[in-house]
Amino acid sequence: MSETLAAKPATTAQTVKPRIGFLGVGWIGRHRMEAIAATGAVEIAAVADPSPEMAAEAGKLAPDAKQLTNLDQILAAGVDGVVIATPSALHAEQSIRALAAGAAVFCQKPLGRTAAEVEAVVDAARAADRLLAVDLSYRFTEGMQRIREVLQSGDLGRVHAVDLVFHNAYGPDKAWFYDPQFSGGGCVMDLGVHLVDLALWALDFPEVTEVSSKLFTGGEPLAGRTDRVEDYAVATLELASGAAVRLACSWRLQAGCDAIIEASFYGTQGGAALKNVGGSFYDFTAERYRGTSRETLATAPDAWGGRAAADWAQRLAAGARFDRAADRLVDAARVLDRIYGR
Repeated sequence: MSETLAAKPATTAQTVKPRIGFLGVGWIGRHRMEAIAATGAVEIAAVADPSPEMAAEAGKLAPDAKQLTNLDQILAAGVDGVVIATPSALHAEQSIRALAAGAAVFCQKPLGRTAAEVEAVVDAARAADRLLAVDLSYRFTEGMQRIREVLQSGDLGRVHAVDLVFHNAYGPDKAWFYDPQFSGGGCVMDLGVHLVDLALWALDFPEVTEVSSKLFTGGEPLAGRTDRVEDYAVATLELASGAAVRLACSWRLQAGCDAIIEASFYGTQGGAALKNVGGSFYDFTAERYRGTSRETLATAPDAWGGRAAADWAQRLAAGARFDRAADRLVDAARVLDRIYGR
């Protein structure tokens, strides 16, 4: 006697996507929304911006998202994460409120205007056990990824010199950037934050033993003025290894092109450098140097701008909680404080 076994229906676990709210959807916020949406890992549930026009533009990317007006409404909507792209003075307070409400946070840089603000946010993320990330987007260029691999391999030998440059020929177009109470600083807070982060991240966060700097505004030394922010800055960091890190950044420099962006690393067995192409803000090449010869590591085009945001969204969807790498945000913020003499 034969017996026929009925096939059991396949059971598939239905994955519930994290619900994300966007606070601030100007150009940067919308660009990051587009990158996050492209992952398919999350649901864009809410959008808030003081400008109805900006909110409407963002709504075209996420027509099913609720159109709200502030962070409280976003949190009340029961989101799992918040993307913050508001003026710098608001970042720390808004991040802490979101984390305390149980939402993960992806924030534009700087996370805080001072190391104390950054540390408070990281402490809040740790206490809430929620994923925290900052849009340090240059880490995610293909060129810097390849350079970091070369550095971590030891192929450059003992790295003793790092040169970093970020000159923006235009400068910000919003008034709050020029008010130290709102911005926390000028070109160092806006551009130098990327340079400090790239140096520390690429070298696996070495100890910084000494910091010296010179800040200028309108061609004159800033000299402790609290009513203006710097538009040109140079700084030198000495590492515990004895290596020297030199950085320069500026707004509206007479540089002959739109931007100069470079990160160069020199060791006893070679060098490596990331450089922008033809003054571009977006196109980069990366090369590895051996004596007078060079090897290409990466070339343009490279759609890197939204990768930090996409990475955060995908990690959130995978269930990631507090990441101890967030403590490194405090290390970089302390270096910025020392550049400012705080």
